[in-house]
Amino acid sequence: MTTGRYIAFEGLEGCGKSTHVTRLADALGGVATREPGGTEIGASLRTAMLDASNTMLSPRAEALMMAADRAQHLDELVLPTLRAGKHVVSDRSAFSSLAYQGYGRMLDIDELNRFNNWAIAGNWPDLVVFIDVPLEQLLERLKKRELDRFEREDRAFFKRIFTGFHTMAAADPNRWLIVDGTPPKDELAATILTQVCERLQITLS
Repeated sequence: MTTGRYIAFEGLEGCGKSTHVTRLADALGGVATREPGGTEIGASLRTAMLDASNTMLSPRAEALMMAADRAQHLDELVLPTLRAGKHVVSDRSAFSSLAYQGYGRMLDIDELNRFNNWAIAGNWPDLVVFIDVPLEQLLERLKKRELDRFEREDRAFFKRIFTGFHTMAAADPNRWLIVDGTPPKDELAATILTQVCERLQITLS
C-alpha cells in the first residue's frame, strides 16, 4: 500500500491553523491531529504546558515536554497512519519547537533540532504549510480570546517566533509552503488544497 504523506501546519496563534487542518484532512480523506495533544498522553502534557497558572515552567522543561509529546504522537498516531496509506495533517510539528522554544525562548536552536530529530526518529513533515498573517493582525485577534500560557507572552516573543518561521521557510523552500492567511476561509482553503496537491503530487479521488 502507498505510504501516506505527513503535512504540518505552522503559524502563530490566531492564524487559522486549526480550521484549515480540519478542512484539508477532510478534503484529502486523511487524519487531522495536533501537537501537543494528539494522543491521550499528549493531552496531559498539553494541559500542563498551556495552563496559565504554571508560571514557573522553565524553557528547557517546556522544550522537553514538547519533545516527549511529539515522540508519543509519532509512534502512536502519525507513523501507523502513514504506514496504513492515509495522509496525516497536523496542527504543528517539530518546527514549532524550533520557533517557540528556539527563536521565542532563545534556547540553542541546533540543540533543539538534534533532540527533536531524535524524538521523532528523523520523521519530519513532508510539507509544512505556513499560514502567514501580519503580526499586528494576529495580536489584535488574541485580545478577543481567553489566553493560555503561550498567548500571554509579549509582542517581542511573538515577533521572534514570526521571524523564526520566515527564516526556516526561506532556508528550506522545497519543504515549506507559505500561504497568505488573510483571504476569506473558503478561498484560503481552496488555495491550500490546490497547492498541497501540486507540491505532493496528490490526486483527489
